Amino acid sequence: MSPPPSPLMLLPLLHLAAGSFAAGNAKATPPSAAAAAGAGAPAPVPTPWPEQFHAVVFTNLTESGGRLQLIDLYYDWPKGRNLNLIHSQLSGDPTYDVEWTNGTSYYFDSGSCRTVRFPVGLLPPDWLADGAVYLGREHVDGFDCHLWTKVDFIWYYEEVATGRPVRWNFFNGV
Repeated sequence: MSPPPSPLMLLPLLHLAAGSFAAGNAKATPPSAAAAAGAGAPAPVPTPWPEQFHAVVFTNLTESGGRLQLIDLYYDWPKGRNLNLIHSQLSGDPTYDVEWTNGTSYYFDSGSCRTVRFPVGLLPPDWLADGAVYLGREHVDGFDCHLWTKVDFIWYYEEVATGRPVRWNFFNGV
């Protein structure tokens, strides 16, 4: 099966969030759901991810004391696995993050390996549809986006025209 053209880029960040990750833009205030959705208009439904895809992800965590990373993400829901090949800026040695549906993740490079357990496990393609709150529309990085929040610290931006993910922010009160 060939990968879809959309750059679905946000899955590895959920695992970072489990470790008290905080991104920039924490001071931004989303529009209210009622005002943004319009009076009486039904909220849109988030677009599920394809069951298998490859995406190239760029993360800029410098505002929160982190680093720049380029990540090749390989998501495979039917086989219950996800691989993130993480290239940190100015580092020749990539880090591999292999994630499984049962919540087990293995992080390794040429010199170390560690196992981490996440209670969430691999996110299903429709993970956002259950429990997300629609906050309205917002213009982000040149895209007209729908904006949802989930579990009080994830903001997920999806392009209105295509349903592709555009941005994903995590907040922990910073």
